[in-house]
Amino acid sequence: MSLHRINFHIAALVCSSFCTLASVQAQGLDQIRTGIDTRSKAIESKMLTWRRDFHQNPELGNRENRTGKIVAEHLKKLGLDVKTGVAYTGVVAVLKGGKPGPVVALRADMDALPVSEQVNLPFASKARSTYNGQEVGVMHACGHDAHTAMLMAVAEILSEMKSDIRGSVKFIFQPAEEGAPEGEEGGAELMIKQGALENPVPDAIFGLHVFAGVETSKITFRPGPTMAAVDYLKIIIKGRQTHGAKPWAGIDPIVVSSQVVMGLQTIESRQVDVTKEPSIITIGSMHGGVRNNIIPDSVEMTGTIRSYDDEMQEQMHSRIKQTSEYIAKASGASADVRIRKQYPATVNDEKLTALMSPTLQRVAGEANVRNAQKQTGAEDFSFYQKKIPGMFFFLGITPKENLATAASNHSPQFYIDEPGLIVGVRALVNLVFDYAALGKTAQAAGGTK
Repeated sequence: MSLHRINFHIAALVCSSFCTLASVQAQGLDQIRTGIDTRSKAIESKMLTWRRDFHQNPELGNRENRTGKIVAEHLKKLGLDVKTGVAYTGVVAVLKGGKPGPVVALRADMDALPVSEQVNLPFASKARSTYNGQEVGVMHACGHDAHTAMLMAVAEILSEMKSDIRGSVKFIFQPAEEGAPEGEEGGAELMIKQGALENPVPDAIFGLHVFAGVETSKITFRPGPTMAAVDYLKIIIKGRQTHGAKPWAGIDPIVVSSQVVMGLQTIESRQVDVTKEPSIITIGSMHGGVRNNIIPDSVEMTGTIRSYDDEMQEQMHSRIKQTSEYIAKASGASADVRIRKQYPATVNDEKLTALMSPTLQRVAGEANVRNAQKQTGAEDFSFYQKKIPGMFFFLGITPKENLATAASNHSPQFYIDEPGLIVGVRALVNLVFDYAALGKTAQAAGGTK
């Protein structure tokens, strides 16, 4: 046999071996996917029981003691390595798979909102609590009860399929996504400070959010900037108090504040590049004065800043300060501008999103997955994405016939159409297996990092 024929024969054998291996792997993956679907159907009723219990017993940020205890007990029963008390009430658990591979993190938030529920459900919340010194109703008006229950179901499914998992799965049950009480730290930022992304360090992290106004069971996502960065804004305009009948005898901070509010709107329309990313500056409160015929000494305004680009964010901060101070100075007043960064922009890693989008299309059906619009709301999942590649997507929970009238997230009438939740469970489980199969290949070709 000639050397050419020997080389050709060897190449044919190598090709045949790889094809056989690929075929075996494909068959194995098909069996895994079938197992995921079977287990998802079996656990659905249990997941809904958890969700309804959490909904009926909501807890505010950094106070999720009951919720965290239920989560931890469940994960311990599954045999996971569980750490409690992270960022006050958070739970972090690790499931080690039966085969070597990457570390995938999955995150769910657990906190409720200071909202009094107006939905007529047998498991509606009647809870009351204290929020920043005020007595309030408490409701899962953003769906975190569903997120927690879904991730508990995901953990149970994956623990039953442990021997098939390549690598490890880290489960992050996080408190205070909606923000910590005044004077406290909390949320994803504190989870990270206290080691949620260490020992082991995840290669990637996935999270989802139920979303009103998107049809039940449909999934939306986008690569790159997805949700806005959010900053807290306070401006104190200091004038000089005088009689309302003699405004020239003082400096009117109410008029100056009105000019500042209007001036701030020119930052978005005239001072930053609107073709790059959208932005928002909103003044949500203005307080000053105690009587109709007294011009007060000062006015306090508070507001929110939304942006998607770090450079634009810094530019807006500078221009807000400059605009406020110069307008005030022109009238003889002064402006004390205070800006506190809260959450960075939620930015989906583009390579990771491209890699895993076929998984979501397969799980929900290609026709049921579409590109999401940018959301001006914020999510502290963004802190994880600052550390490791992350992908965040939205799960529809509104019946088709109610799309035009559905109450939004954070409304006292927020409603979850529960049949959509099992799609979220299947999506997260499939992302774990598919990333383990594809992630290493992607990293070798340029990586998701």
